[in-house]
Amino acid sequence: MSISQILNNGHLGLARSACLLGGALWGAYWIPLRHLDTAGFSGTLAAGLIHVIPALILVPLMIFRYQSVRRGGIALQATGAAMGLALLLYSTAFLYTDVIRATLLFYLTPVWGALIARVWLFEKISVDRVFGIALGFAGMLVIFNVDEGIPLPQNPGDWMGLASGIIWAIAATLTRQFPDQPAIDVVTSWMIWASLLAILALAILPANISIPPAEAFISVMPWLIPLSLGVVLPVYLAVTWGLPQLNPGTSGLLFMTEISVATITAAWLTSEVIGPREIAGIALISLAGLSEVLLPMARRVLRLSAP
Repeated sequence: MSISQILNNGHLGLARSACLLGGALWGAYWIPLRHLDTAGFSGTLAAGLIHVIPALILVPLMIFRYQSVRRGGIALQATGAAMGLALLLYSTAFLYTDVIRATLLFYLTPVWGALIARVWLFEKISVDRVFGIALGFAGMLVIFNVDEGIPLPQNPGDWMGLASGIIWAIAATLTRQFPDQPAIDVVTSWMIWASLLAILALAILPANISIPPAEAFISVMPWLIPLSLGVVLPVYLAVTWGLPQLNPGTSGLLFMTEISVATITAAWLTSEVIGPREIAGIALISLAGLSEVLLPMARRVLRLSAP
């Protein structure tokens, strides 16, 4: 193996790790959302608040990086807007449907990502990726115990969950098509668009969302500011660096770690219990995320051991 191949494999490994980390973060996303909900911030408002803090920090940086942002043009803004809209729709979906239905419909993402990359970028859908998608769906269905079949969209929240997964797959494909966009510029655009779209949603949906008093904002800032700047921003930077190096179907599989982390943290911090079904589902999803690494390794071992 040449040095360039070793370096390329190392970059792919780091990119996969970045997306796994992103999935893990979103798996714990419900924790600050629940605290914000207790404080009077729910759904769209909570998602906007988490992202407006980094946006305010990054806006001056955008001014200093004006030339780079200008070179990014419409492609950069389209990527950031797609990421912001996907996240906002996903967060808002929980207001109008069950958490399980929204999550299941969002995590059709690996399918959309693989299909969009095939049509848009002419990337092949490998057997390993198909196997990984099948494993991921099997694990997801086991965890959510969908004995009555896949929940087809039936209400606005369902459609938001489905749309958020499709839009995230488009965003991942855009990062793949324009891999030279600096991660800091993509994240800045992402945070700003997420904030602007949240404000727009609050203006459109005033009947469902009330703005808490100033005291509520002051009470959450001591933990929300460190969380947004010390956890959300670094992980988003890692994700936007890793996405362009991976097929959108692959990154969608890796993000499915969100389901495993959400299941584990819910059992740890609430009264929910992890039983054999949840353990089996987590194992299947973990194997799905690693399938494109483990399957080629298994084939190499078999070739070496063959007489």
